[in-house]
This record gives sequence, structure tokens and C-alpha cells, in this order.
Amino acid sequence: MSRSRHGSALVVGAHSMPPGTQFHRHTHQTHQLAWASTGTLTVAAGTRTWVLPSTRALWVPAGVPHEVTSASHSTMMSLYLSTAPETASSWTGPQPIDVSPLLAELIRYLGDPALGTDRRARGEALVLDLLEPVAVTTLDAPLPADPRAREVAQALLDDPACPYALEAWGRRVGASERTLARLFLSETGMPFGRWRTIVRLRAALPALAADEPLSRVSRAVGYGTVSAFVAAFRRETGVTPGTYFRVPRQSSQ
Repeated sequence: MSRSRHGSALVVGAHSMPPGTQFHRHTHQTHQLAWASTGTLTVAAGTRTWVLPSTRALWVPAGVPHEVTSASHSTMMSLYLSTAPETASSWTGPQPIDVSPLLAELIRYLGDPALGTDRRARGEALVLDLLEPVAVTTLDAPLPADPRAREVAQALLDDPACPYALEAWGRRVGASERTLARLFLSETGMPFGRWRTIVRLRAALPALAADEPLSRVSRAVGYGTVSAFVAAFRRETGVTPGTYFRVPRQSSQ
């Protein structure tokens, strides 16, 4: 990892992240803008998880615990900003950011250790002006606390395509179907069927971000048809898989 530091912002040089690389839960004393210049990052903070293709970054305020994972071979760059008033933001929690071509080039530009102080200061000021939030519906599936329900939940996180019905899971963990259904509803806030749907859709996001074919993605997470996958995705997010990562661009006047 290489670093360049001048003034208030710090651009961390490229982290090469092979598939499955994980930076375990940690915090920073500065604000962080985490961005994948290539590939896709998954960032978890609190109970929420964001999947970030190269067109999105995540603003993580100072002190917020988070972890970062790469599902594919990715390159992560991070822009760290001090908590001084001039770099402060009204975002008290993680915020997805639209990474325009200009912002992407600026992040790379600020990573040049030979960049002069004046140029760096102007680049940092422009970066702050370009931080545009993106409205994103995250697919969050809280884990149940009961050990029997949690065993089921972990098994589905490991294999979202598993077709077992709740009755079969009950035999496996030593609980009735009715008990498991009650536990999922009371401890996750949603019925088991919806919880499993969200797990499947969330598992599909890295592949969708990488533009893999919908037929392959839907099969990999347990859907027999593309139409069933698309219908479930639209029901949970309000948009189709093809538009989930697309950032609307305002036309010039």
C-alpha cells in the first residue's frame, strides 16, 4: 500500500484485492471515501451493506465501524479527509456517492505523490464540490439471535440457492416449522420467506455490478427463471436489476 499525504486529504494508493479479500471491522479517525477503481467492493456498516461498482463510492464518517470485502478481483482506493470544519459534511452515517468520470480522475490525480501543494489543495476543494449523494435501497437481512434460527440463517448466507423449505430446516436444527417461522418474524422483523429473498438478492448484487448475464445470476441464487428473479428484485428495491446501479445523469440545458 502506498500513500501520498499533503494538506487535509490523504489518498491511499491502490489496494489489490483478490476475490474474498476482507478488511475486518475497523474505524478511522478521519472521514473516508471508499472506491473501487476496478472491480466491486462490498462495505458493511451497522446492519446495512452496500455493493459498490466503480460508478459508486461510500462516504464513511469518522468513527463509524465498517468492513470491506471484494467478491471479484478489485482495486480499492480511499480518500481520507480530516474532520476539520471545511471538510465536514451533514452526513452522520455512511452515504453512497455518485462517482462521475471527473471525480474518478480527481481521486487518481490526488494519488500522485509528486503533486504540488497548491495543485493538491485545488484538487481537494473540487473533490468536495463533486460529492453527490445517490439514493440507494439497501437489501438488509438482520440475523436472528436464537441459535436454531441463526444456524438456518448462516446456512442460507453460505448457500443462498439452497431450496430447503422451513419444515426441512426445522428437522435439521431441532425446531418445528412454526417455531422457526415465529423466531424469524420476531427477531428479524420479517417473515422467513422474505428474509431468504433478501439474502438471495443481496448475494446477486456483486454479479449484477459486474454485468454478468441475468440468467446466470438468477440461477446462482436459487431462481428458476429470470422473470421470477426480476420480479423479486423490483418488489424489494422498486427498480429492475438493470437499473439498480445506474445513476441518472442530468441533461445539460
